[in-house]
Amino acid sequence: MKAIFSRRLTVFLVLLVAFAFGLSTISFAQSRPQRPKKTGNQKKNQRPRAKTPEELQKEAEQKRLEEEIKNAEVDDEVLEIKTNIVNVDAVVYDKKSGQIVTGLTKENFAVFENGVKQDITNFAMPEAPITVSLVVEYSKWSEIFGRASGGRFERGHLEVIRPIATFVSRFIKPPDDYASVVAFDIRPTPITDFTNDPQRLNATVNLLLRNRPAFRENNLYDAIKFTLVGGKADSVVLERSKERKSEYGGMVDVKAKRRAIILIASGIDTFSKINYGEARKVIQEAGIPIYIISTGNLFFKRYEHLLGATDSITGFPGRLTFLQAKNAMDTFAKESGGQHYQMTFPGEIPTILNSINAMLRNQYSIAYDAGEERQAGKKYKLEVKVDVNGDGKYDNKKFKVQHRPYYKTEKKKKKKKK
Repeated sequence: MKAIFSRRLTVFLVLLVAFAFGLSTISFAQSRPQRPKKTGNQKKNQRPRAKTPEELQKEAEQKRLEEEIKNAEVDDEVLEIKTNIVNVDAVVYDKKSGQIVTGLTKENFAVFENGVKQDITNFAMPEAPITVSLVVEYSKWSEIFGRASGGRFERGHLEVIRPIATFVSRFIKPPDDYASVVAFDIRPTPITDFTNDPQRLNATVNLLLRNRPAFRENNLYDAIKFTLVGGKADSVVLERSKERKSEYGGMVDVKAKRRAIILIASGIDTFSKINYGEARKVIQEAGIPIYIISTGNLFFKRYEHLLGATDSITGFPGRLTFLQAKNAMDTFAKESGGQHYQMTFPGEIPTILNSINAMLRNQYSIAYDAGEERQAGKKYKLEVKVDVNGDGKYDNKKFKVQHRPYYKTEKKKKKKKK
């Protein structure tokens, strides 16, 4: 048994040694560098050969292209064609009757800039849809002034809410008309952004009716600037945003053919961040008509004989303050191309709103190219004349052409320092 086991062990050892020797031989053979095999008549150095006609033609074409690129002149000048289109929205109406004139054509109008007649490039009477912002003075003063008509048994601030309620319910027609509402006292607060949803507009009116004015201050100039150019303010009330403050876009950013502001206020400003002159500049540059309904006039006409010449020690406005407010409203309406309505009793509201709606929907859109030669930041005077009957004579003595009286070129932007 031991002999057999010894024999098998010897055989196993012999096979193991043979296998190891075979592996070493294979690895040695693989580690030696392999010489490439020669095929055919291949030689170490290729002799030069003549180029074919196709190759010669290709080389000549390549040289010609390289030569053209090398000799080409680089023109860094960029030709820019600039236009400066000035838009003027105009309403024509009879001075005596107040009747609006419709159906006029381009030939019935002439536009003058600083006394120089301009060539009208675009003329249209666009479709009727309107986009308006209703701005209402919602303060203690509006409540006091409103009591002059309603008496002690009616809340005074209803006098400033009635025009809003009437306009949004009667004149804002979906799907093309839009309205927003901004209320202001010490600061402007957007109640609703642009909408034509009747339920949303109704909710806006109800919100103003349910609440009462909290502050006495009237920052009118700030409210006008905010409505025109926008800015950071309280979030839109009816949107119920979690953010207390948000950015609000002004009317200048609204892309609509018929834009206007309807301002319902006394005209008295308490302590706005901007002054009267700055407010005028904002209005002139915006070019958006402002239709104003004065609420302070109703109180002033009734109690003028009881008021002092200047403000009292308690801050109650005197006669001079009311007259200054009237003059400011006249100026804002004129320089924006709008209209100022001095309300003397509540029954005038439907007539006033009908007039505003008619003027908004019957504007003529006139435009001309002011060209490139215009000084940056300069104000230019505009005048529109009308020839209603087409006899070659202007009829501005009989007819009133309502439009913005100025336009102002943009100021050059200062380069930011790095």
